[in-house]
Amino acid sequence: MRATARRFCQLAALLLALATLIGAIGAHALQGRLSADRYDVLQTALHYQFFHALGLLGLGILLDRLPLRTLQAAGWLLFAGVLMFCGSLYLLLAGAPRLVAVLTPVGGLALIAAWCLAAVAVGSRAAASDQR
Repeated sequence: MRATARRFCQLAALLLALATLIGAIGAHALQGRLSADRYDVLQTALHYQFFHALGLLGLGILLDRLPLRTLQAAGWLLFAGVLMFCGSLYLLLAGAPRLVAVLTPVGGLALIAAWCLAAVAVGSRAAASDQR
């Protein structure tokens, strides 16, 4: 497996393990301690982390088959988006200053941009293959 593809798969596995750990802590230690609104924020962060970590795993596998710079950029953008979006929500729940909230929409935009970039990369590769 190519180095960057392997790195994305490793990062995805770590994000999945971390989401599982945070989810277990949330379900067993925090559920009664967080208000319903704050528990919903936790669930949102966990869902986004799980889904996008699985997506990063998929990008890593795809990158091994299609070694495109655009896919590599999409993977790093996806990883950064998870860190900013989910990380800022976790930090806010842990009592971080409200200023941390500016990272949430930036992370969300990074996630959207990553998937758009991946679509362009795959589409341009498919178009190049069709012309052969």
